[in-house]
Amino acid sequence: MTKKSGSDNNILLIGGAGYIGSHMLRVLLENRVTPVVFDNLSSGLRHFIPQGVPFFKGDLKDLQDIRTVLKKYKITTVMHFASSIIVPESVADPVKYYENNVSSFVNLVKAMREAKVQKMIFSSTAAVYAEPKKVPIPEDAELVPSNPYGQTKLMCEQILRDTAAAHKDFSYVIFRYFNVAGAYDDGGIGESHEPETHLIPIVLETALGRRDVLKVFGDDYDTPDGTCVRDYIHVQDLAEAHYLALKAIDGKARNQIFNLGSQKGFSVKQVITAVRRVTGKDFPVKMFPRRPGDGPRLIASSQKAKKILGWVPKRGLDKMISSAWEWEKTQ
Repeated sequence: MTKKSGSDNNILLIGGAGYIGSHMLRVLLENRVTPVVFDNLSSGLRHFIPQGVPFFKGDLKDLQDIRTVLKKYKITTVMHFASSIIVPESVADPVKYYENNVSSFVNLVKAMREAKVQKMIFSSTAAVYAEPKKVPIPEDAELVPSNPYGQTKLMCEQILRDTAAAHKDFSYVIFRYFNVAGAYDDGGIGESHEPETHLIPIVLETALGRRDVLKVFGDDYDTPDGTCVRDYIHVQDLAEAHYLALKAIDGKARNQIFNLGSQKGFSVKQVITAVRRVTGKDFPVKMFPRRPGDGPRLIASSQKAKKILGWVPKRGLDKMISSAWEWEKTQ
């Protein structure tokens, strides 16, 4: 698939068999970098990892698993994509989220320090922000998560900041994701969660007749049409931002936090309309009460990523939907 580079096997892709991690893997391979994939396959898919890519089945809850892989492959940089991510579940079962997202993260940072692995690129979330007073949301906005999922990510961010402050040889880049969607350009991988909780694939599943009706949670928010407004970013654009950070973590991106979004907001109803337009399919929609933990509007300011990394998202909402549609039809 790729010509190998001199930097082979020193990047550890944690969660590299998952949705975002597998897209990151493809972007690295396209840039002639072959990482090591670490995944417990609880939600990732083994066939998302191409032949020839080193794979270590392990769990961040097991400190020895992390120690083993860091030592075996002489890792220098960790890219972290492994978390529990379902907001309503985090509200219902917060202890699971603190265990999976925070306790495991402490194990990882501890093992990295022991092995003298000094660099991490970490996937965080827009859920760390409070109810926004300013939209688009800048990185220095108030941080008051409204659900345990966001709280766990903010705690991990703080662990990285504290570690870097205590150890000057340690550096990080943190990305706060807005809503990630779409599938890889070649159609070989896409979004595959069980259960699926993200809006665009759920709408597409409804368009394909796999769901009887599309459930919309809340149409009484303080937004133009009453439904939640979110900023959507194509997964491949997201992965390309991480690659830029990988090249800049020792320089201008060192110990920086970046939003990753399109700076455009789309309501749930607007996404439904776009899916109908792109797919040519109609489907039933039914309104339900709000879910706990959902805020009305989340739109990113991505000016910092543009200024420091030179990152600009290239793929709009229709591309996210059309690429995801091509992938979904094959499932």
